[in-house]
Amino acid sequence: MAARTSMGTGVGGGAGFPSMEGNPLLGSLLELKADALGTYLRAQRRHGDVVRIDVGPPGLRMEMYCVFSAEGAQQVLASEAANFRKDNPFYEEIRESFGNGLLTAQDADYLRQRRLVQPLFTRRRVDGYAGAVAEEAAATLASWARARDGIVDVSDEMMHLALRAVSRILFGADTDATVDVVHRCFPVITEYVLRRGYSPLNSPRSWPTPGNRRAAAATEELYGVCDRIIAERRARGTDGPDGPDGPDGEPGEDLLTLLAGAQGSDGASFDAAELRDQVLIFLLAGHETTATSLAFALHLLGRHPEEQARAREEAVRVLGGRTPEAADLERLPYLTRVLKEAMRLYPAAPVFGRNAVAATEIDGHAVPAGATVILAPWVTHRHPGYWSDPDRFDPDRFTPEAEAGRPRYAWFPFGGGPRACIGQHFSMLESVIALAMLLREYEIETVDTEVPLSAGITLRAMGPMRCRIRPVER
Repeated sequence: MAARTSMGTGVGGGAGFPSMEGNPLLGSLLELKADALGTYLRAQRRHGDVVRIDVGPPGLRMEMYCVFSAEGAQQVLASEAANFRKDNPFYEEIRESFGNGLLTAQDADYLRQRRLVQPLFTRRRVDGYAGAVAEEAAATLASWARARDGIVDVSDEMMHLALRAVSRILFGADTDATVDVVHRCFPVITEYVLRRGYSPLNSPRSWPTPGNRRAAAATEELYGVCDRIIAERRARGTDGPDGPDGPDGEPGEDLLTLLAGAQGSDGASFDAAELRDQVLIFLLAGHETTATSLAFALHLLGRHPEEQARAREEAVRVLGGRTPEAADLERLPYLTRVLKEAMRLYPAAPVFGRNAVAATEIDGHAVPAGATVILAPWVTHRHPGYWSDPDRFDPDRFTPEAEAGRPRYAWFPFGGGPRACIGQHFSMLESVIALAMLLREYEIETVDTEVPLSAGITLRAMGPMRCRIRPVER
């Protein structure tokens, strides 16, 4: 692709963005549809840390201002976060399908929701979910003992494990009623959101097109099971004896019960529709992201036997034969580094966007008011200015000393700033516990070394991620 330079609206003397030249009719739309991750990576390699990419036909064309530096990411997510909003078409499509929960809410709605939800995600509260995670990991191990020919698809397996874990924590005894529905409906809805979010022109959702009808049926089924569980829970009160263990090891309340009972200092609480919105967002963000991190951690370790052996040695030495606990997270630093490196190479949210409220300047380049600003952890996590030999798997990039030597936003798989992921401690807790238990019992050898990827709402494998598993010899 040839390059040209386009001078944008000047802001404080800043220069315009370098621009990728695409098809005269469609811009870079076809390149992004064919290989979005590769297109963003090439943009940075060829044109630097700030690049404009035009998408769509004239008259409907969207100008995307891509920011690939750690300093630019910090500006957008943290230091000038108020100037960059979730007002782009992609977030609007997520909002339409999955509700106005924490991921998509803004302004007063977001602040109110965050105040109500924050007490439910304290470290002490989240640590109480460790037992439920360990039980679901044990169930995965039991299924692996029956694996045909000793081959498992770690993408499917980790998706199932993470979905079971988050559903159990959300719904307690009602887990089985939701897992099958979520597993069946989520792919239909997320594909629909992705297609509409990247299309320059969409038909109204109310039109009876085949795609609209399929998505509407999946949404109705998903909403229906959530609404039923919420209604039943409210009908029997806030007692939740069947939830995961609480912080002191006693039976605790599931997250839905806690959400239903959450009250702000002004007495505000969630109504039934708002509860459903939060549940849907937690299901979306709480299982696909963790599953991605776990699957790629296993996939990478299956290709790097020395690092796998080191991770297993730590798990065996720290845990012995006992069930992991929340306190073990700090005792498993190498396993934590493995997961961080997997999230560097395969961030669950590889690309996301914001909308600039006012004209500003990023890395010395002008960004006009109303611009769509794209951040790409996929690219920043591979930036040669922050990472030596960036495509190499090396968990020791995340020793405390190495982390202290890099910019804060050279690695941001959980976002950052005031809208950083509220569930990041739970994600790390679940991932470390599950990985430790799996590696303690099985050696992993990657079968599918090349896996095609798609950058949807989350990073997804578009082919099998098969690994050969062998019980560890004692």
